[in-house]
Amino acid sequence: MENVTAAAQSISNSTVPSASLQLNRVASVDVYRGFVMLLMMGEVLSFSSVSQALPDNAFWGFLHMQQSHVEWTWLALHDMIQPSFTFLVGVVLPYSIASRKSKGAKVGSLMGHTIKRSLILIFLGVFLRSMYSTQTNFTFEDTLSQIGLGYTFLVLLGFYSQRVQVISLIVILVGYWLAFALYPLPGPGFDYAAAGVTADWEHNLTGFAAHWNKNTNIAWAFDQWFLNLFPRKTPFTNNGGGYSTLSFIPTLGTMILGLLAGNTLHSAKSAKEKLNFFIKMGLALLMVGIILQVTGINPIVKRIWTPAWTIFSGGICFLFLAFFYSMVDMAGKKKWSYFLMVIGANSIAAYVMADAGLRSLIRKSLFIHFGPNFDKILGDPYASLVSGGITLFILWLILNWLYKKKIFIKI
Repeated sequence: MENVTAAAQSISNSTVPSASLQLNRVASVDVYRGFVMLLMMGEVLSFSSVSQALPDNAFWGFLHMQQSHVEWTWLALHDMIQPSFTFLVGVVLPYSIASRKSKGAKVGSLMGHTIKRSLILIFLGVFLRSMYSTQTNFTFEDTLSQIGLGYTFLVLLGFYSQRVQVISLIVILVGYWLAFALYPLPGPGFDYAAAGVTADWEHNLTGFAAHWNKNTNIAWAFDQWFLNLFPRKTPFTNNGGGYSTLSFIPTLGTMILGLLAGNTLHSAKSAKEKLNFFIKMGLALLMVGIILQVTGINPIVKRIWTPAWTIFSGGICFLFLAFFYSMVDMAGKKKWSYFLMVIGANSIAAYVMADAGLRSLIRKSLFIHFGPNFDKILGDPYASLVSGGITLFILWLILNWLYKKKIFIKI
């Protein structure tokens, strides 16, 4: 208890520290976060529209694929938005701990603030998922909700040693794997229509890996009970994308991997030692994830956040961090990263802008003021790039104004 109390005195005021604090610590964290949020905000460019207009163009086909989520196994670049955002929550925690330690925070107020922040994240996610509904859409697979569900546990782990954090990570991943592995596979009378999937769906896995098929697993069964506890227009039967509430458990594993990276960043090790650790961890996690996939022990599926996905995507996050750390903090190339820094310093604002309809409002305003065909200046196939590019730039200008005014939206 003494260890918990001492560590609790050091928890931060914010999951997303102010830009000035970030710049004094590790600028690459904000730049990495900015890169992630840019991928999300960049959906407004709609590479799919360009690809559909130019179906024989391999370049735009590739970009379309990278701006889409894969149907089930493996990944595209777009699938790395959520794990990266989640990973970075863990990365900044040791810095937050150090900040609060210097302020002598009390354990009661710290835990109260942590729980309040978790609830805000959970219900902000619910709010964003209800934007276009006629009633509250109680669903908890949104990135913010998933982080909120696991955040209090992450903070508690921040009180303890790295050894305890690693053990907790292993227990979470093995336990979650075991829960799926022991859940029975669909029998002959299984109602696939109610599950929103067919028995012969082309992305269904076979053999032991079938325990992680879409909407026939324990996480889907849990949501059939849990989500129907809330008021709904019609009973919940399945999530069309296969997403689930229980994914917050292995998502906590991703945050713990970020916490391990943050421990190293905050340590007294040399920059070269830190970079080597990130690269070695990244490659090792990639290798383990691939082995789990190809052997059928556990498939790499982002939509249900399988343990293999936690490991595999965590490896990519470590390598992303290694790249930005080497370029921004070690090589000192910060001018080129200013564009991303502005976005990353206000990631919550950027997230809400992208998810709450502001980009759609801006885009509609452009057509009102410049005419219905202003985006055809480069030709019909590239219309979404014109309107989307201008919209994205306006969003960035808003974030840049907030950055210069030192206004940072925090939870």
